[in-house]
Amino acid sequence: MPGSLEGLDAVLSRVDSGLGAAEAISSVLEAQIALRNNRRLQAAMRSSRLPAVKTLSDFDFGFQPSLKREQIESLATLGFVERKENVVFLGPPGVGKTHLAIGLAIAAAQHGRRVYYGTLADLITSLEEAHAAGKLLHRMKTLTHPSLLVVDEIGYLPVSRTGAMHFFQLMSRRYEHASTVLTSNKSFEEWGEIFGDEVMAAALIDRLLHHCHIVNIRGNSFRMRAHSDLWKQLHPDGDSASASSPPRKRQRKKELTT
Repeated sequence: MPGSLEGLDAVLSRVDSGLGAAEAISSVLEAQIALRNNRRLQAAMRSSRLPAVKTLSDFDFGFQPSLKREQIESLATLGFVERKENVVFLGPPGVGKTHLAIGLAIAAAQHGRRVYYGTLADLITSLEEAHAAGKLLHRMKTLTHPSLLVVDEIGYLPVSRTGAMHFFQLMSRRYEHASTVLTSNKSFEEWGEIFGDEVMAAALIDRLLHHCHIVNIRGNSFRMRAHSDLWKQLHPDGDSASASSPPRKRQRKKELTT
């Protein structure tokens, strides 16, 4: 019990200060449980290929007023995973879709669920490579097994027709068998253009939305906020309008007025 051993000295020092035997034993066991859970999460992070640790508790809901916090908190209970339902995050770039998707995946991993992350482009590439190597069925089974699959960045890069067919087959396999979280900067009406086939896209959307929670985020980009904050730090006396207009245009405007 390495976790208990690591925490033993601290617990013994508290015993000298009056900590009871029952509380001391509880603290020692809690240290072991914490270590075990941390190791399990680290292993899950490696196998899931999550690109970063972004938890739901770190998300700034105040910056996105269009987002219903109670809806995300409800999803965080993972009832949708139990019911094998899907979640789709829609919105422009930078509004936090990936953060929320990863946050749900981490919550699932913390509860012992197997999760897997990939962008649409990466997943399709892996399916096409497996098909070329004669291992498509094995790859399909691998991607069907996780309790929660995150498919990120739908709509950012073009998809080949063969790749679109493979992805449709994957989603059909997961339909009503496991949950999928998807993010896209495109509306459902534009998915036909993304996948190059209106009929296939309609069939894909039909399966995804049958048991689905849609989270539509309309707001500003977190990444652009960082640039705005930096501008305010460098120009504390400047107004917000100046920060949003390019320097050359502001200089030209000054020349014209003088």
